[in-house]
Amino acid sequence: MKYIFHKGKDASKPTLLLLHGTGGNETSLLALAEEIDKDASMLSVRGNVLENGMPRFFRRLREGVFDEEDLIFRTKELYEFLDEAAKEHGFDRDNVIAIGYSNGANIAASLLFHYEDALKGAILHHPMVPRRGIKLPNLTHTRVFIGAGENDPMCTAEESKELYDLLEKAGANVHISWSQQGHQLTLQEVREAAKWYEES
Repeated sequence: MKYIFHKGKDASKPTLLLLHGTGGNETSLLALAEEIDKDASMLSVRGNVLENGMPRFFRRLREGVFDEEDLIFRTKELYEFLDEAAKEHGFDRDNVIAIGYSNGANIAASLLFHYEDALKGAILHHPMVPRRGIKLPNLTHTRVFIGAGENDPMCTAEESKELYDLLEKAGANVHISWSQQGHQLTLQEVREAAKWYEES
């Protein structure tokens, strides 16, 4: 996988796993991560799938409909990559917090849905429910921030609430922050995530 790793100033801080939206790349969320924690290490990954030339983390059949088989495969691929990257770069594998937007938030949510020990926490900007009808792992020690749009045309308010409920039922400590900016990721939403991160 193509990625950027920036070693942080404070080894006790989490490593921030940055996961871009459709059409982004490994540089897209670096400035956002600086807003969250400029002293943390950053591992920013480019999605391995192309859709009309635009990088993504997994295939979809059409807008809003995921290729579930590919989602499962790509989630496992990312999980294993994190293990390898931790060994190569010497960061604490048990202290990784994902920051994802849109498609990147969906693959981060999928990590939570499939693996108990994938992430210490996650900041999910405008995510969807990655899969339905499966039993989630025990997420008792996992903290999750969801940035959601009450008028998001790609990820409805109902979908955001469903994701919140599924994660909470799995034991996660979940906070949801609502905005009125559609699917757009705003500075205000990033600041809300930064406030949550500081308090976690």
